[in-house]
Amino acid sequence: MITGNLQNLKKYFEHNNFKFIEHDIQKEIFFEENIDFVIHLASCASPKAYAKYPINTLKSGSIGTINALGIAKKHKAKFFLASTSEIYGDPAVSPQDENYWGNVNTLGPRSMYDESKRFAESATQAYITTHGLHANIARIFNTYGPNMQVDDGRVITNFIYQALNDHDITIYGNGEQTRSFSYIEDTVDGLFRVINHDKSDVFNIGSDHEITIKDLAERIIKLINSNSKLIFKELPENDPKRRKPDLTKARKVLNYNPRFNLEEGLMITIDWVSKNYK
Repeated sequence: MITGNLQNLKKYFEHNNFKFIEHDIQKEIFFEENIDFVIHLASCASPKAYAKYPINTLKSGSIGTINALGIAKKHKAKFFLASTSEIYGDPAVSPQDENYWGNVNTLGPRSMYDESKRFAESATQAYITTHGLHANIARIFNTYGPNMQVDDGRVITNFIYQALNDHDITIYGNGEQTRSFSYIEDTVDGLFRVINHDKSDVFNIGSDHEITIKDLAERIIKLINSNSKLIFKELPENDPKRRKPDLTKARKVLNYNPRFNLEEGLMITIDWVSKNYK
């Protein structure tokens, strides 16, 4: 729970089919119940969080993944790994498909997150090959929506909060770097499709609508009718210049098609941030 928020789960605590166990996946845990699925989502996923907790981030992707895989192996359960577009690093090709090996600096300031997920994918594949485990991997691209922490360093919540308060909007670099933002409901839909896929495989999940960071900031200012101005700062080392998934495989195999356009998702998120953080 070093970056989690129990408030996001509060409404489920009284549900008969829900049981919450707070446990550090870096330590082994054993269950007597039958288990059908092991869904491994544990990680520090924001730049601010994994910079603050680099060793925990590495351990959750390495030791944590081995422990989670062990649970699936023991119970003959299906395994799901939440991986990331960050395994592609600062990509030399765009869009990125599942066969692209990536361009990652193993000693860079983002390496603790990138390499933890790359190790997690390798470990998952090893259990597939060695133990015949049924396991699927989703490489999740930038996701946003309600219930995010507004101060965790993610670009959409940063921009919305700054615009709502008429603060200057901070852009790193010249703003021409791109991202592809997926609204949370579309991402979750994709994850369930991967979890329930009948063969072990890996899929990109997200939106393939690409937008520059500068255009994103200007769109948020317009939607909010904010008086914010853009200010530019130095681009951090190894910050990806382009980020766009090739969704051909997910569309063909999983019938995955994101439904929310960027403006719809932004308006929902703006409303949530304004009610909870302004």
